Amino acid sequence: MPAAAASDSGRMDGVSLPGSLVAAPASPRPNCNTDSEEDTMNGGLHTFNQTHMRKAFQLMNELRSKKMLCDVQLVAGSVEVPAHRVVLASCSPYFCAMFTGDMSESKAHQVEIREVDGQTLRKLVDYIYTAEIEVTEDNVQVLLPAASLLQLMDVRQVCCEFLQSQLHPTNCLGIRAFADLHTCTQLLDQAHAYAEQHFSEVVQGEEFLGLSLQQVCSLISCDKLTVSTEEKVFEAMISWIKSDKPARLEYMPKLMEHVRLPLLSRDYLVQIVEEEALIKNNNTCKDFLIEAMKYHLLPADQRHLIKTDRTRPRTPISIPKVMIVVGGQAPKAIRSVECYDFQDDRWYQVADLPSRRCRSGVWCPWGGRVFAVGGFNSSLRERTVDAYDAARDQWSTVASMQERRSTLGAAVLGDLLYAVGGFNGSIGLSTVEVLNYKTNEWMYVASMNTRRSSVGVGVVDGKLYAVGGYDGASRQCLSTVEEYDPVADQWCYVADMSTRRSGAGVGVLSGQLYAAGGHDGPLVRKSVEVYDPTTNSWRLVCDMNMCRRNAGVCAINGLLYVIGGDDGSCNLSSVEYYNPAIDKWSLIPTNMSNGRSYAGVAVVDKPL
Repeated sequence: MPAAAASDSGRMDGVSLPGSLVAAPASPRPNCNTDSEEDTMNGGLHTFNQTHMRKAFQLMNELRSKKMLCDVQLVAGSVEVPAHRVVLASCSPYFCAMFTGDMSESKAHQVEIREVDGQTLRKLVDYIYTAEIEVTEDNVQVLLPAASLLQLMDVRQVCCEFLQSQLHPTNCLGIRAFADLHTCTQLLDQAHAYAEQHFSEVVQGEEFLGLSLQQVCSLISCDKLTVSTEEKVFEAMISWIKSDKPARLEYMPKLMEHVRLPLLSRDYLVQIVEEEALIKNNNTCKDFLIEAMKYHLLPADQRHLIKTDRTRPRTPISIPKVMIVVGGQAPKAIRSVECYDFQDDRWYQVADLPSRRCRSGVWCPWGGRVFAVGGFNSSLRERTVDAYDAARDQWSTVASMQERRSTLGAAVLGDLLYAVGGFNGSIGLSTVEVLNYKTNEWMYVASMNTRRSSVGVGVVDGKLYAVGGYDGASRQCLSTVEEYDPVADQWCYVADMSTRRSGAGVGVLSGQLYAAGGHDGPLVRKSVEVYDPTTNSWRLVCDMNMCRRNAGVCAINGLLYVIGGDDGSCNLSSVEYYNPAIDKWSLIPTNMSNGRSYAGVAVVDKPL
């Protein structure tokens, strides 16, 4: 159910609903700082006192606290709540019907409310008198149904808004079920849309495995499901079956109807789907596989003629993104983290790092979680790794690396987070280690051929590239580039860049690898070059507007962004982006709050 409440550094623990019981005048009036407003009408004086009703309710609440003039006592369990019928009836249609109708409670001095627990009833009666209530993770599940019963629709609405603000891949399915149970239509739609948009993360949680067959079918059949590939849908379906295989095995054909096997690659169909025992042992499922194979045998220009539910590409609704800039050097290591909202062109602060960190590797591989890997805290090189959850605005600690690393490169390839090269405080590193997020363990893979600190990395077509850097041994900045093949666990050199670049900003756009800026000794560059793996060649593109080294890089919506860095004399707060369609760099209108170099940069889903 709802995500855990945040600390003072994150979001609110609850939502306070101040409400308003102040009556408004019948016609617009000028703003006024006094308690009353006066108009001259037909020679008379019309007065409206804006605080009158608030003061009246304050007095009624004081009388209630002293049990004066109370004419009804509400009872829920062992809790007794004295009140005034007219006040309850004025704010709650439930009580109005009870006290003005022919029900026996209309005359009774003591009325039992069986469907609401005592503490919740007390809170809701307090709200009726004060127009204030706090909604938290601990009380929302009892408060919402109780507010629904008493027809306190403002409280019900703020409960829904609170749950909507708590939506997270680990709880959205539970919130969706809760909304369905209590007929909260808007919250139900929001939770369902959230589950569709974060499907890859949702299916890793316990809530998904607890869904019914109908609920799983409803989710995986949706056209708007956001998945990088249809593989995620197939793997989620298999996981759901295997979590209770004896009871669920018979549902395989029903689920396979909604997996769009023709949209999977031919290699995946042959190597994974065909080899899955659950498929091999079910004739109906094998028919779906044969259908997909036949689809791939067709010439590409004829495939669009095959129109079935399983050949229709999914059309997910794009989730707005924000750019997150983590830590950095300004001029010492800092904890500050800020986000750029592309839609609103504004920067805003989010939760600080747990400790100072610059020269770290930052990547966003799994569902809005941003990993800050290693780095420098102004005293020591770090092994530690912190993970940021954008939906909760919280940092947490994950497993530390085997080695201390600053100025490293970080990237995700497959389901593994790679930490490449860097500097341990004594020497540049050629070693590479990977984090298995599911087991929370780091392990070594093959080392590079060259020691590289201040290295940039990127992933293109299933290969990892280590670009330039500084080797330490010969005290030279590097123009060499290495490619890592995860299948062979082997590094090999590819074409050199046109110039030496240490601290270059490296990013991937449209299947090509960009190296922006960097330095060669004291010379800081503004030049940019791009590598095409299909031709194993580099070419220069338009220069940036400013010389930059140690800048962050990210790509979104067909544009490459280079963030901050330094020009050799000072840290930069500016950000510029490259449009390959017109071969041009442009500065975004708004700078970061302060200049920072060696910051980590990633793109995450915009929090709700």
